[in-house]
Amino acid sequence: MIDHRQLGVELFNATWAFLDMEKRTAEHDDEMIYTAYASRYHWSQASYEEKHQARGEWQLSRVFSVLGRGEPAVYHAERCLEWCGRGEVEDWDLAFAYEALARAHGVAGNADEAARFKLKAREAGDGIADAENREHFDGDYATL
Repeated sequence: MIDHRQLGVELFNATWAFLDMEKRTAEHDDEMIYTAYASRYHWSQASYEEKHQARGEWQLSRVFSVLGRGEPAVYHAERCLEWCGRGEVEDWDLAFAYEALARAHGVAGNADEAARFKLKAREAGDGIADAENREHFDGDYATL
């Protein structure tokens, strides 16, 4: 039997390993995209909780933002926000959804939308209750 949850976790972490690489080849970039999509797929099979769906979409948006591909980055950031609005998510999920939208619109060259979502991200980030989660968010926010 396939352990979709375990595969989702492993592939999510593998995607982060690619994101953390200082120098990636075109083949690494391709594999990063594949692992992000595979993680998202396996989470969709393991859990229908909105937070897991949102986090998978957030990671896909980050991957495409890092690769400078605005259109898919915006698409997945929008999907992330949609999932956040469908049910129970953590306070930091919404902050990261806005962060993803700001980053993706910036990559896509939509300066006004990037600025609008950056403000929303800051507001949502200020509402993160857990100090460690807020610190993690602030680190990502600082890179916008």
